[in-house]
Amino acid sequence: MIKKIIVIILVFILIFFVFYFYFKTPQDKKITEVIEEAPIENTYTSNIIEDVEYLSKDPNGNEYIIRAKQGEIDVNNDNIIFLKNVSAVIKLNNSKKILINSDFGKYNINNFDTIFSKNVIIDYLDKKIKSQYLDFSILRNNMIISKNVIYTDPKNKIKTDVVEINLENKDINFYMYDKTKKINIISQN
Repeated sequence: MIKKIIVIILVFILIFFVFYFYFKTPQDKKITEVIEEAPIENTYTSNIIEDVEYLSKDPNGNEYIIRAKQGEIDVNNDNIIFLKNVSAVIKLNNSKKILINSDFGKYNINNFDTIFSKNVIIDYLDKKIKSQYLDFSILRNNMIISKNVIYTDPKNKIKTDVVEINLENKDINFYMYDKTKKINIISQN
C-alpha cells in the first residue's frame, strides 16, 4: 500500500512538472518572439531645438540677436518659440548695446517681440536692471520691465514695480502699480 501511495505521489509530481514546464516555457518563448519580431516605430516627432539663435534687423538699422540653450516650438502656434537660458543683444544704431539674460523667454518669430522671464538681468550703458519679467517689443519700440524691479546706476539704486524704457529717445520712466506707494530710491554716493 505504501508503494502505491509513493507511486501515485511521484506520478502527480511528474504531471505537475510536465504541465508547469509545458505551459510556462511556450508562453515565455511566445513573448520573446513577439518582442523580437515587432518592429519598433518612432512616431514621436520632437519640436525641441538645441542652441537656438535668431537674428533680425528693423528698418531703422537696429539689430536684435537672441540666443538660447534650448527652444521649443509652441504646438498651438508655430510662430512662438519657448526658450530656456536666454541671452539677447540689442544693437541700437544710435546707441550702445543692450544685453539681456534670463532663465526663460517667449519669442515671436513674426514680429520679433520677446518676453523674458525669471532672473532677468539687463545691462545698458552704466545701468543694470534686475527683475522677473521683461516685455520687449520692436513694434512699440520699448521695454517694459516689471516684477521685483531693482534699477542700479552709479548714483542710485531704485526699487519699483515697473520701469519703461523708450528705445527711440532713451527715456526711462519709473512707476508703481499702487499710486499710494512710493518708489524706493537709495543714493549710492
